[in-house]
Amino acid sequence: MATQDELKQAVAQAAVDYVAAHVPAGSIVGVGTGSTANFFIDALAKIKDRISATVASSEATKKRLEGHGIKVLDLNEVTSMPVYVDGADEITAKLEMVKGGGGALTREKIVAAVADKFICVCDESKLVGTLGKFPLPVEVIPMARAYVAREIIKLGGQPKLREGFVTDNGNVILDVHGLQIADPAGLETTLNGLVGVVTNGLFACRGADLLLLATPSGVKQMAR
Repeated sequence: MATQDELKQAVAQAAVDYVAAHVPAGSIVGVGTGSTANFFIDALAKIKDRISATVASSEATKKRLEGHGIKVLDLNEVTSMPVYVDGADEITAKLEMVKGGGGALTREKIVAAVADKFICVCDESKLVGTLGKFPLPVEVIPMARAYVAREIIKLGGQPKLREGFVTDNGNVILDVHGLQIADPAGLETTLNGLVGVVTNGLFACRGADLLLLATPSGVKQMAR
């Protein structure tokens, strides 16, 4: 039986193989944050001469990429990017996701918005029928924390401050428990409309375009 790390390594390699086969040489690749993304970075290093540069969704990702000698650009320098590769905390068959367990949700969402295609890399434990078992991260400007928490309670969620954590943007995260998210895009829009919310970890209005899903019998592909 494959371990979870072995599944993550397998799907990370599959993503690098996809980049090598489908992304034009000399392109810029967007890179996500988290354990599976780290395996992707390590595998990407083997074909780093085939890409011109990357865009990182967090300071931790930037440091790991640069550690492999891979060039990292500021997103403001980039006008086009064929692909963004990142993991998810939960994903449905419709390729709607909950992300942000590592706290990089805002930058992940921004980089994904610029990319032509979002490739999600996961092991099969992340595939769910309904989103919400994993607490939904909401990035909040610090002075709005209590107000936003009260509004989230009205929506049926149980917000909990992520203690001792500050995002790369200098904000706090409320992890929202107790949700059964029947309408991910609707809830994403509602939460983003609360004053003081920077963004939330629902990636449904712009979900993944392709899911590479690691299973014990191999990596499966699911497209939107």
